[in-house]
Amino acid sequence: MKTYIRRREKNRTLVVLFGGWAVDENVFIPLCNDDFDFILFYNYSADEALVLPEMKTYDSIILIGWSLGVWAAEYLIPKTGIVPDIAIAVCGTPVPADDRFGIPLRVFEGTLNNITERNMEKFYLRAFGDKKTLNRNVDRLPGRSLKSLHDELRWMYNRIMEQKEPGFKWNYALISENDRVFPSANLNSYWEKETGTIHIRVPLPHYPFHEWSTFTDFIDFVTKH
Repeated sequence: MKTYIRRREKNRTLVVLFGGWAVDENVFIPLCNDDFDFILFYNYSADEALVLPEMKTYDSIILIGWSLGVWAAEYLIPKTGIVPDIAIAVCGTPVPADDRFGIPLRVFEGTLNNITERNMEKFYLRAFGDKKTLNRNVDRLPGRSLKSLHDELRWMYNRIMEQKEPGFKWNYALISENDRVFPSANLNSYWEKETGTIHIRVPLPHYPFHEWSTFTDFIDFVTKH
């Protein structure tokens, strides 16, 4: 697993993000500013020790799980010692390889068994929704080898198949109606039964963050619902 850390001495807010599969820091750096500290966990490819900075006292800790990062947050957050004040699930569920509540299992396994340059181009196109949006955000595409992508998804698949019942408390769930990675109907089916979670539906693709200039703006949008 990889960790990206961005800190400023004066900041009293921490944003912790568990990225989805096939990302790196390039996907999220454009949303960072100097108003908050930022920790990104990604590339979940081995049972490596979590790398955490020495934690200072924050006034507010916001946890964001995106895509498969919703599952990763549930799996890993207890090992970090981080206790969020607000937890936001974005375009994902805690049961990500599931015919009713996640990515249909045959699709998940098909992706795992067919990781090629061409198929990754198709994946990022689906994540950004359309060619125009992808081209406008091409600088956010990660620089990852095919082997690292396969190793990561294999590790995640094995852990997902072993998972226990979800039990983490998500305050908000943002569902993209134009999601071409997690079927929006499955996202709706999962979060509708989680009555303690506020559901927010937006007409955006699987990667919705390009709609906001910073994570500050994104968090403000979510928490006003």
